[in-house]
Amino acid sequence: MPKITKYPRLRTKVYKTKDGKAHVYYVYDMRKEGKPDIRLGNDHAKALVQWEELHNKRPLTIGRLEEAFAHWKERELPKYSGDTLSGYTKNLKTIWPVFGQMVWEEVDLPTLRQYLDLRTGKTQANREMSLLRLIWGKARLWGMTRCPWPAEGIKGWKNEENARTFEVTVELFRAVYAQADQVLRDGMDTASATGLRLRDVIAVELPKNGLIKHIANKTKKTKGAIEFAVAESPVLTSIVERRLKMNSLCRNLICLPDGRPVTSRMLSRRWEDARDAAAYRAEVSGDEELAKLIRSMYLRDMRSFAANLADDITEASKLLDHSNVSVTRKHYRTRATRLKAVR
Repeated sequence: MPKITKYPRLRTKVYKTKDGKAHVYYVYDMRKEGKPDIRLGNDHAKALVQWEELHNKRPLTIGRLEEAFAHWKERELPKYSGDTLSGYTKNLKTIWPVFGQMVWEEVDLPTLRQYLDLRTGKTQANREMSLLRLIWGKARLWGMTRCPWPAEGIKGWKNEENARTFEVTVELFRAVYAQADQVLRDGMDTASATGLRLRDVIAVELPKNGLIKHIANKTKKTKGAIEFAVAESPVLTSIVERRLKMNSLCRNLICLPDGRPVTSRMLSRRWEDARDAAAYRAEVSGDEELAKLIRSMYLRDMRSFAANLADDITEASKLLDHSNVSVTRKHYRTRATRLKAVR
């Protein structure tokens, strides 16, 4: 007669680590299905909750990374906006199917490194690991796990990245600018004059009292909002004067000829068309090197162009709204620092 237990298919299992220490885990017996046992962790109370979920065909989340993913998505993700929000949303969708059903003890440094090795997008994989670490830290704060981050204190465990060092010269800027329509020209001028991100360029509003004020879409700063005096910039002055002549209810600085707001996609498509046309003209004229450089330029490089137009690295960092000068120096400022010979 089979033994009747209060928790059918709940078993204990002993695992030994490389250092010889024995650890007891609870598992859900899957031998009848010919599948590997499902780990329930080493906490008896949490194991029983998971047993209840499994045995009664309920979603299995307690004690697993999926619990933290769901809680973080509901509680923390809405706090972000712009590129950060879209990036985190995309990365969460990628790591959730891979790590969601794992218990915390299963995720070790070799597992993280294997993930990085198998991902084709190496730089993107690093971003996904950064998000995983962020959620892991929140999970510890929420009491979902006591496990430390597996890569804590380890240097060089991620994929190697090389900072983009592309320099937008005046020649490259003018080549694309010549092929652009007025909407794109206004976008390029605004971005290169202010250093604003693309999402902020299309969202910035018409000036009030001669000042263009804006709170960065990415950082959502509530203090120290960015502002520019229109009169101090010939470029901004020209855009504002032309914009005020338009009969439109749109409050944005940049808008379409019919008065409608401009979207990121609209500006990106115009950029691609103008860039291709500029590159083609360079190729026809026999300047293959110039054409190659033009095709390598992105619309977001206007921020780098703005950083190089600033007087020094400190001014460039303020213009780009960076909290650290090293970020500006590593990713945006390609202009050489001119020194004075000592003799």
